[in-house]
Amino acid sequence: MPSAIAIKQIPGKPGQVYYPLEKITIPEPKPTSTQAVVTLHAAALNHRDLFIRQHLYPGTTFGLPLLADGVGIVTSPSTSSWRGKRVILNPGTGWKDSPEGPEHPKGYAILGGTKMNPAGTLADVVCMEEEDLEACPAHLSDEEAASLPLTGLTAWRAFFTKSGNAVAGRNILVTGIGGGVALMVLLFGVAQGCNVYVTSGNQEKIDKAVKLGAKGGVIYKEDGWEKKLQATLPKDRPYIDAIVDGAGGDVVSKGARILKAGGIISIYGMTTSPKMPFLMSAVLRNIEVRGSTMGSRKEFADMVAFVREKKIRPIVSRSVHGLDIEKIDGLFEDMKSGRQFGKLVVTLGEGGGKGGESKL
Repeated sequence: MPSAIAIKQIPGKPGQVYYPLEKITIPEPKPTSTQAVVTLHAAALNHRDLFIRQHLYPGTTFGLPLLADGVGIVTSPSTSSWRGKRVILNPGTGWKDSPEGPEHPKGYAILGGTKMNPAGTLADVVCMEEEDLEACPAHLSDEEAASLPLTGLTAWRAFFTKSGNAVAGRNILVTGIGGGVALMVLLFGVAQGCNVYVTSGNQEKIDKAVKLGAKGGVIYKEDGWEKKLQATLPKDRPYIDAIVDGAGGDVVSKGARILKAGGIISIYGMTTSPKMPFLMSAVLRNIEVRGSTMGSRKEFADMVAFVREKKIRPIVSRSVHGLDIEKIDGLFEDMKSGRQFGKLVVTLGEGGGKGGESKL
């Protein structure tokens, strides 16, 4: 029987509990005529997985495989046109191509750890609809490929669909560099020919971002960071065109001082606070704040095609091998402490097989 890693129920209130991991067996998959079985080679963590362990994510449940990011080889059925091919998995269902949001009446169902979608990628195998598979770009390792789906899709929508400024020569600010989504926005922006600037809580992460193509960065913990950033902008374009943000907090009040009139703040998360003031200073400058989530099946395909064309490589912070609870717990500790720069990956079966850290 195939194995997987799930969370185990213990007493505790949401936000105060931290569910332990447990190894479980899952049924042998029996694909329908529209499905394929993928033997997984690697899977990657996202912040939603940490929130699931803290019971802070909608639909948290037990006895189902965790994680939404995965890459592997299609092993059955024998009639599948995908058989024998390496694929990456669209991490959610219920959203085909609408630019506004999911078309399905029940909304968007993301893989891993919730009752909305019983499939997950921290397992030996997963059964997927064939329409949710994409051929894996050949230049990516298994670790890199597993790092792409959820963060890549979220970054794609926040930058290309929502920021309105995915144009060569524009000045883009990416906040909180080091997380998976922020790094993918940086890589997309550089590949698109934008001038990308970053913020971080420490200089080391800014230096790593510069090696990846960022024009510069500032430490957001310092007073007046927005003034320091503005002083580094090109003289012929001394303002930020758009901010792609995952923190919330004071991004509007700070951002309004450095954004062009009519500038856009594309927000894909609010890790600092669930509330964010929208000030009159932003109104007077016609600043727009646009919420952004993951994305549609079409956006996923477009994102993978761009990664293939531009030979973009997601950043892997650290990886471990196998369904080893102690090792996987270590990855979760990296995420809890914010130590990572890039994605945290579990290689599976014969895929990858080598742990390691980013050379940046």
